[in-house]
Amino acid sequence: MDRVAKLASQKAVVIFSKSSCCMSHAIKRLFYELGVSPAIHELDEDSKGREMEWALMSLGCSPSVPAVFIGGKLVGPTNEVMTLHLNGSLIPMLKDAGAMWL
Repeated sequence: MDRVAKLASQKAVVIFSKSSCCMSHAIKRLFYELGVSPAIHELDEDSKGREMEWALMSLGCSPSVPAVFIGGKLVGPTNEVMTLHLNGSLIPMLKDAGAMWL
């Protein structure tokens, strides 16, 4: 849990992902297209990935990936991020976190 919290606060946008997950790919693509450069942690490529996955699930991430943090706070998985994007809340949230300027 401490490792997840530490990693989640290291950059304005942090995505915990799995390299084989299509939803993780879609979320990463969304942020790149918005001009955001997130920190990405591929759990299936990290020796402590299984522990981090359990920590994310204990925070309420279901499914555990992708798990998106903005400004050090858990936003949630794909459906939460897409809801924010569609209702116009995501971009102001990214600006407030310092992830984008325009």
